[in-house]
Amino acid sequence: MMRALFIVTTCLGLMPDAALAAGDIVAGERVFHHKCIACHESATKKAPTLRGVVGRPVASVDGFAYSDGLKAFAATGAVWDEPTLDKFLQDINRFVKGMRMSMTPVYRETDRVNLIAFLKSYM
Repeated sequence: MMRALFIVTTCLGLMPDAALAAGDIVAGERVFHHKCIACHESATKKAPTLRGVVGRPVASVDGFAYSDGLKAFAATGAVWDEPTLDKFLQDINRFVKGMRMSMTPVYRETDRVNLIAFLKSYM
């Protein structure tokens, strides 16, 4: 009986971490609208679209003039996967030197996890 109780409480204890790892798409969309949409999805075309960004090679949207920093990062074969996006969003201008992007970093881990979850769904 004690062993079963231990297993159940252990599994329940792991559930929040699993939920956090998956992210909340709705909460991520709020972060997206607050931090990203003005430049990445506006008519001014200040920045490339983020539709389908997860899994896409860095600096690969046709017709966009990327900064030298992003071009150099792309030359390494970098891809916008979840770990790369997480590190990038923590401190954009430190992660990629020579960028022209002026976004405030996404400091809260839960906001980054949620934003990435939204971006994965944003096709």
